[in-house]
Amino acid sequence: MIEAVIFDVDGTLVDSVDRHAESWERAFARFGKDIPFAKLRSQIGKGGDQLMPVFLDAAELKRFGADIEAARGAIFKAESLHRVKGFPGCTALFEALRARGLRIALASSSKAAELEVYKQAAGVDGLTDVETSSDDADRSKPHPDIFAAALAKLDLPPGRAIVVGDTPYDAEAARKAGIAAIGVLCGGFPAEDMRAAGATRIYRDPEDLLAHIDEWAA
Repeated sequence: MIEAVIFDVDGTLVDSVDRHAESWERAFARFGKDIPFAKLRSQIGKGGDQLMPVFLDAAELKRFGADIEAARGAIFKAESLHRVKGFPGCTALFEALRARGLRIALASSSKAAELEVYKQAAGVDGLTDVETSSDDADRSKPHPDIFAAALAKLDLPPGRAIVVGDTPYDAEAARKAGIAAIGVLCGGFPAEDMRAAGATRIYRDPEDLLAHIDEWAA
């Protein structure tokens, strides 16, 4: 029986995946790297430490990797952060989980300040028990660090929690942490990719999670 649900945030609770990809595309372009939007989007869900090596060699990472990541953050904060919307149903889902006595954790690769904005956008501020951000993990997904940090704050073994995320990187990170994972499609990633990475169930979005809560939150 599970005691807590650990939620990814970007693409799971808030509709931000395209905006992140756009910010990365513009940041890379400033440094002469013309990377197609679709290729960048396929990597969203990873933090910059795992995303940039997909597109930059070691010399480029050393020379201007930190500058690209800083530019990406500035672009996103100035032009996209305040426009991010939560997916419908997040508030009702969290309230239903709490009514069942389950604790709720957020585990995001975003900075803590961004996470505060996302909680407001999703309507879940005040409905969480534990929150972890990029500040709590040395390595981002698909490494398990962020989920391990959430488990530590919850003071639970892996078998007492479940992860909900929208990318194969969430499912892979959960698997590496020993936690069962379920996927949602609202982030735009293929269901087959999430299943291949270890997601045991797939739902459409937070509203669909709520409609089928007896299937996965028992």
